[in-house]
Amino acid sequence: MVIPQPVERLIEAFARLPGVGPKTASRLTFYMLRSSAEEALELAEALQALHEGTIFCSRCFHITARGMDPCGICRDEKRDASKVCVVEEPLDVLALERTAQYDGLYHVLHGAISPVEGVGPDNLRIAELEERVKKESVEELILATNPTLEGEATATYLKQQFAGSQLRITRLARGLPSGGDLEYADLTTLSQALAGRSEM
Repeated sequence: MVIPQPVERLIEAFARLPGVGPKTASRLTFYMLRSSAEEALELAEALQALHEGTIFCSRCFHITARGMDPCGICRDEKRDASKVCVVEEPLDVLALERTAQYDGLYHVLHGAISPVEGVGPDNLRIAELEERVKKESVEELILATNPTLEGEATATYLKQQFAGSQLRITRLARGLPSGGDLEYADLTTLSQALAGRSEM
């Protein structure tokens, strides 16, 4: 079956998105094909506005509206500037902010060290973090990279980079999720929960 070029082009565009395989890309494309011209135009305008209306904060590299640099978090004088939480992606900032438990600042690396994918320290915002620590009165770096092989490699690299400095370097606690059953926890999670146990 021959697929018209505009349809094929949109399928290919959707398939390049993370987590979207060929079947989902096809479903999304055919949904857009059945939708009204207004709905399709609204999506196109939203995508265009995304690039025209947003930038990365020049201080922490989180997303911010064009014309609002530094971002709202960096400009908030009520936040504790002595603490910087280092995360992989802007979505991680949003997740931590939802907890309403952290009052410090952030630094977004925009990825994690992954030699397999050709991502090294130079591809991340690590040099900017080092410069920031030199210029600002940062006392604690909270390493909040993901508990994956890449996240652990990134956290280890950052710890080595700041070894010998007066910085307090901490890592987010890991272990059993609330409401979880021991019998379903994997060995790594159980080991981390035992190692990170606290007084009651």
